[in-house]
Amino acid sequence: MNTTFSTHADIQRHLDGLGLFHMDMGLGRMRRALAALNLARPPFVVAQVLGTNGKGSTSAFLASLALAHGCRVGLYTSPHFISPTERIRIGGPEQPACAPWPAESWVEPANQVMAVAPELTYFEFLTVLALLGFAREGVELAVLEAGLGGRHDATTAVAADLLCYAPIALDHKDIIGPTLADIAADKAAAIRSAAPVCSVAQFPEAAKALENAARTHKAPIFRASPAPAGLRLALNGPHQRTNAGLALAAWQQLAPMLHKNAEDAPAQERGLMQAFMPGRLQRLVGTESLPPLLLDGAHNPHGMAALIKALRAEGIKPAAAIFSCLADKDWLPAAQMLKHYLGEAPMFAITLDNHRAAAADDIAAACNSLPPASAQALPQGPQALAQALELARALPTVSEARPVLMSGSLYLLSEFFTLYPQGLTHGLT
Repeated sequence: MNTTFSTHADIQRHLDGLGLFHMDMGLGRMRRALAALNLARPPFVVAQVLGTNGKGSTSAFLASLALAHGCRVGLYTSPHFISPTERIRIGGPEQPACAPWPAESWVEPANQVMAVAPELTYFEFLTVLALLGFAREGVELAVLEAGLGGRHDATTAVAADLLCYAPIALDHKDIIGPTLADIAADKAAAIRSAAPVCSVAQFPEAAKALENAARTHKAPIFRASPAPAGLRLALNGPHQRTNAGLALAAWQQLAPMLHKNAEDAPAQERGLMQAFMPGRLQRLVGTESLPPLLLDGAHNPHGMAALIKALRAEGIKPAAAIFSCLADKDWLPAAQMLKHYLGEAPMFAITLDNHRAAAADDIAAACNSLPPASAQALPQGPQALAQALELARALPTVSEARPVLMSGSLYLLSEFFTLYPQGLTHGLT
């Protein structure tokens, strides 16, 4: 086999050349690659997590539950904040959480992927690499978070033993359809066998799409209820009870496949308390250079409604907000919902360093159509986020009780974590 990569830096350069957002719909490339690597039906149990909001948190809860029950687990999520190594994580019974697969372990399997499928897109390449890595590392369960949609998502090319559906809402309208029914049908198309399906309560159009697809493939559907109020969760916000409940419902189906006791209450409690995903209502205490922060990736009306509900439940009225979003998201109502909740507190809009970014001027103008006109667009450039943080830190109303909220896009949080990578763990020091 000709060696294509000698170092992890070589792999990163290849990924950069593919383009993070380049898509080429269709599963043909994935199926050929998986067949060549004997991964179409992997030697481990596969749980695929789909939906619009809450996929990452549900995946984290599910992986953590499996770890707490003594499983060796592979966790594949997206997007990453700083490095693609964040997307492929592995953990064992001796670990409280899955950790990034070491960069030095990528080279040999990446060369295997290139040898059989040099034409894969960015997301496809990483998906195949993750599956190959999980096989090499002997995981018992792989939790795969879908990237976009379901019908053509790279994670749908691999056989799944269970599917989880987090809440389905409007998102990626330009790519997978303009209506909720279109989007739900695309995500429901991932149901491709009689493997059990677990789903939270869905909007009627989404529920119908899932029921129709499950009936076609004779797949049983299990309705997930929110996690009981008595169970403590590591992730904050009332909406996380929905995600944790979905993970618990999924675990009930997966445990027998993994020869584990699904009714082990202490292990369930440990799993739910040890789950962690950065940027999900994540609190960071203030430092000499930063104000107290609350980070959340809410970027559409459904996600923003959940965020605001969580803030109300905890009695938090942010002293300010930093907001930015991708233009192809349903950002306008989300931004206006946040602006309304902030009241007179300032809102700093910045333009992401991304060709898909919504312009800060457009965000501020849309928000200032709702009085008072407290939204400010900061000049585009690499210093915009640092400037927003400095302006927020100087506000006299900022305190641990009234933190600065940063929301609107996981890519905004990516820019923050690039400046402060220590925040990718549980907090700043």
